[in-house]
Amino acid sequence: MIFMFAAAGTAFAAVLTPQASGTEVNTQGSVTLDSSNKSQGYIMVKYSGGNDKIKVQITKGTTYTYDLPADGQYVTFPLSEGSGSYTVKVFEHVSGNQYSQAMSQSVKADLVNNYITFLYPNQYCNFSEYSAAVRTGAQAAAGATDRFDIVKKIFYYVIENISYDDALAANVTSGYIPDVDAVLAKRTGICFDYAALMTAMLRGQDIPTKLVIGYTGSIYHAWVSIYMESQGWVDAIYFDGTNWSLMDPTFASSSGNSAAIQDYVKNTSNYTQKYCY
Repeated sequence: MIFMFAAAGTAFAAVLTPQASGTEVNTQGSVTLDSSNKSQGYIMVKYSGGNDKIKVQITKGTTYTYDLPADGQYVTFPLSEGSGSYTVKVFEHVSGNQYSQAMSQSVKADLVNNYITFLYPNQYCNFSEYSAAVRTGAQAAAGATDRFDIVKKIFYYVIENISYDDALAANVTSGYIPDVDAVLAKRTGICFDYAALMTAMLRGQDIPTKLVIGYTGSIYHAWVSIYMESQGWVDAIYFDGTNWSLMDPTFASSSGNSAAIQDYVKNTSNYTQKYCY
């Protein structure tokens, strides 16, 4: 495997970039769905109407609901549940919490592999070959001896350089979306930010990574899951020589090496996945 290192403003050739290729497009009213690259694990949707509150729902086994900017630009959405048939619906705001359906389309995807979705950027983990997160990930991974070593180096970079933002956590509102380069610049964030930043840095190093949203106990939380060729998808991806434990950058960063927190993170039964991006 070849890792591409570059200076600021230079593209990283290995970073995958979503494209609205135009070979499989469906337009219904003000909504356009480009599913040309569904085999790569993503679709792209844009809205060109006059409504400023748009929702996208993507359903296979689980329904994922997203906000869609009304700026006429394509937004990338992952097909998070692998190969199979998805229903994509787009809704326009009417009033209060009421929406009317603007599009409904079935998309049948046969993915090239079971991890390709989690190498691309998307709305919740948005980066490009020019992103500071990608550049910093390459720098953090320099000198790594293998893929697992890359994971460790990036994990420790994140937990040693990003502090938990208590003020943001207390005031965050529904619809919050991480900006990974902004998190890196200000060096603070909430659990969603930690997970999104680490995901972007690892995907930029060609390591499939899921940004996982779910619960730890009764707390809504975010962490990461990584694809390792020898084991497949593993939530427990930190190995201390004896045990595997969850890669939870938020708890690792904010715990102050607390033995109780370390024991908590090692117990995968404390975590329940709801969504992955």
